[in-house]
Amino acid sequence: MTYFNKNDEILLYSAKWCPDCHRTKFFFDEYGISYKEIDVDEDEAGLALVKKVNQGYRMVPTVIFPDGTIFVEPPNSAVANKLGLVLER
Repeated sequence: MTYFNKNDEILLYSAKWCPDCHRTKFFFDEYGISYKEIDVDEDEAGLALVKKVNQGYRMVPTVIFPDGTIFVEPPNSAVANKLGLVLER
């Protein structure tokens, strides 16, 4: 299943209570990566999309890249690889 973003931006479906969401947001912010955050607790359409791409499960963070690639609960290394970033050790 592929989803394309209208505005060529990274979409981050998250929730305030989710530590992995905070980690992903921190990673994006630390590397200056622009993204649009959708809080699934406040956005019914966002929650519906997350459940649709995750076979009915509410799994966050769900990250949708402009090319339609979807990562669910991704480690920073996977996001970095997708974006062509080299992480410092």
